[in-house]
Amino acid sequence: MISTPADLRAAALDSKAWPFEEARKLLKRYPDGKPAGAPILFETGYGPSGLPHIGTFNEVLRTTMVRNAFAALSDAPTRLVAFSDDMDGLRKVPDNVPNGAMLAEHLGKPLSRIPDPFGTHDSFAAHNNAMLRQFLDRYGFDYQFVSATDYYAGGRFDDALREVLRRYDAIQAIMLPTLRPERRATYSPVLPISPATGVVLQVPVEVVDADAGTIAFIDEGGERIAQSALGGMAKLQWKVDWAMRWVALGVDYEMAGKDLIDSVTQSGRIARALGGRPPEGFTYEMFLDEAGEKISKSKGNGLSIEQWLTYGPEESLAFFAYREPRKAKSLHMGVIPRAVDDYWQFRAAWPDQPLKERLGNPVHHVHAGPVPAGALPVTFGLLLNLVGVMGEATAEQVWGYLGNYVADASPKRYPELDRLVGHALAYARDFVAPTLHRRAPDAREAAALRVLDEGLAELPAGAAAEDVQTLVYETGKAQFGKEQLRDWFRTLYETLLGSSQGPRMGSFFALYGIDNSRRLIAEAIARGA
Repeated sequence: MISTPADLRAAALDSKAWPFEEARKLLKRYPDGKPAGAPILFETGYGPSGLPHIGTFNEVLRTTMVRNAFAALSDAPTRLVAFSDDMDGLRKVPDNVPNGAMLAEHLGKPLSRIPDPFGTHDSFAAHNNAMLRQFLDRYGFDYQFVSATDYYAGGRFDDALREVLRRYDAIQAIMLPTLRPERRATYSPVLPISPATGVVLQVPVEVVDADAGTIAFIDEGGERIAQSALGGMAKLQWKVDWAMRWVALGVDYEMAGKDLIDSVTQSGRIARALGGRPPEGFTYEMFLDEAGEKISKSKGNGLSIEQWLTYGPEESLAFFAYREPRKAKSLHMGVIPRAVDDYWQFRAAWPDQPLKERLGNPVHHVHAGPVPAGALPVTFGLLLNLVGVMGEATAEQVWGYLGNYVADASPKRYPELDRLVGHALAYARDFVAPTLHRRAPDAREAAALRVLDEGLAELPAGAAAEDVQTLVYETGKAQFGKEQLRDWFRTLYETLLGSSQGPRMGSFFALYGIDNSRRLIAEAIARGA
């Protein structure tokens, strides 16, 4: 199916896929394009107080999906900025980094002025920023990395900082009613950096000369200090900082998590007080860990991108991030196999879908348009069951079994399946094998397994998976009754595979081989003897 750009644009204008819904906000914002032909600016933010995790990556990915959707609707230029708030003061020592005692000595200092606990970069922020860029680059994102330190110290924010000082009282009027009484007493939109200790100070500030950028404050030693707020000698409270960036950079779109709804509102009011216009935005739900707690950089309770990519391909991660962004989702190792198989299911459907359905198919947004051809002859779940039964195995051995099921099976013919074989071996080794327990069947189950074994023995060589599945189904219906087929399949999973869930057993038996499958049954029956 070939679609022209005009067809795509017409369908995108009507698509209910969330990236297109978001992109249409920007069309409404600038019906005639941004003034002077300036690019529509998308921004994502990162606080490098902890190691970047999939939640960080998720925001860049989803923003990029909106940017790509906008490109289908408009020829206007766009740009994406990945902004690192590395001037922020370190509030607490993260749980998942080395040399915590050293970091504790630098609490309160800007992240870009704290030694790197990993010993590989000039600062803690530089290390974490490098990690961020590394995994953004791995995905091929088109973005400009911006460091708060570079922009503050280099004077890029000086004019905006002067405007903050001019509008100091208006900003205070916005922020103070939102704070607890004890916080109001010390709150200041501007945070001076102590000339004595280098700490980002949370102290009241007096605006001495807004045009010159001069402020005064009482430092840690009780001395009144007058100094410039420009050139990296101060930074802004983050809600004020966020608003200032929107105005100074001309940000048109930025999404944020549900936990920042109030912050978006307050920063929007501050942006207007500074004479700017808040960006369009999107509120997404948070990723949760296996215990249902919000993922935190400092706790390190989320998956790293390296962990996901050890056990699943890049496309599965992008697929997981795309789906249901307004719904809280658990993010842990157990979700990877389902994400892999769901991705391939949607990818297989894409070529035969009409254009409107294609635009709503997650893989359209994963691949930013045309989706690669190809389909998998087996599911990732089935691969996991195979390698789980095999125990310690090599990729070559797995391909040997795949030959029972797939004509001319080879890594060269199915390179994407070959990638999945590697992921399956790693996942089964680390997460499946330790949990497997093949229980002994009871007398009734053992009798049913014997009947199944007899049926398998009578099948012709090379029997199709559907024929094997029919045998499995009919055996269960005869031995357990149609209403108790669920118990029959659970028996097969628990006694043969060692798990409470499993694949279509006809497909598994065909993949594992009839003779090997009969040996599994014999071993199970022997355990119950």
